[in-house]
Amino acid sequence: MNLYNKIHAGGVYVIAEMSANHGGSIENAYKIIEEAAKAGADCVKIQTYTADTLTIDCDKPCFRIKGGLWDGYTFYDLYKDAYTPWEWQDDLKKKCEEVGVDFLSTPFDNTAVDFLESINVEAYKIASFELVDIPLIEYAASKGKPMIMSCGMASPEEIQEAINACKRQGNHQIVLLKCCSQYPARYEDMNLSVIPDMKKRFGVAIGLSDHSFGSLAPIVAATLGATVIEKHVRLDENVESADSGFSMKMSDFKQMVDDVNNAILVQGKATYELTDNELSGLTGRRSLFAVKDIKKGEKFTKDNVRSIRPSDGIKPKYYNQLLKGAAKKDYEFGDPIDISEVN
Repeated sequence: MNLYNKIHAGGVYVIAEMSANHGGSIENAYKIIEEAAKAGADCVKIQTYTADTLTIDCDKPCFRIKGGLWDGYTFYDLYKDAYTPWEWQDDLKKKCEEVGVDFLSTPFDNTAVDFLESINVEAYKIASFELVDIPLIEYAASKGKPMIMSCGMASPEEIQEAINACKRQGNHQIVLLKCCSQYPARYEDMNLSVIPDMKKRFGVAIGLSDHSFGSLAPIVAATLGATVIEKHVRLDENVESADSGFSMKMSDFKQMVDDVNNAILVQGKATYELTDNELSGLTGRRSLFAVKDIKKGEKFTKDNVRSIRPSDGIKPKYYNQLLKGAAKKDYEFGDPIDISEVN
């Protein structure tokens, strides 16, 4: 898995979250993997659950979703519609290997962890809603593989409890993802400024699981130190699913990957060292030149000396000092003033 190689190299590891956007078609799932790879994703992620491993088939009010994209659904019916069949998942992993991206999944119970172990997954993702399921985290962490954990809705204490659960299993390969658990997330609720605090507070790699529209949040997160970006993606053609309403079209996803990578390039390093292009541009700076013929011994004046481009003469900071003296040699119109005049 390229996760830590990418992070240690100073890059951003980009996860394309398929979720339910295959729309029930394995051919769509294959196409998402292929297009995500072409767009520059490092990894494609799915989710491993069934309606029965996540909840129960119950219509009591507390099991019915109120508001948002899934208003009116029961939890059971939503997960029944949205799940990715387990019998696909080994083939999806092989497709990822074929196109050169990592494969990742979110297990939602121990049976899902066992299944994912049987197909040799290389890391686990814990969803925000499961961050408080300490037994699940301990079981997944016990497999000794990287743990990527979303932190939507979590307090610092709950995040620390999840970290401690991993460490109790001897697993220190932890990545935390800042997350706003809204679908879609509003910019004013995202609070990405917490990313540097999370890095300092918890001492692990920090990323962003993004449910907002567009590329803005991932770009800002990358400049704040996020080293992992997770984004829900869908095909450009209209494939309806439980998650399509807040997912990014694949063509926009490619632009997002480019923008995030360019944000890292733009950020650069804290240095005043000139680039090669800047060094060559120094010739365009202003300097002091004779703008009339000046004889040796003649006074320098505002009429015969000016600060102009290019940079062959002495720096303009010497202008006032120069006007107090006389020329030590002859100058023709267009000659740069020599440093000896002020030394």
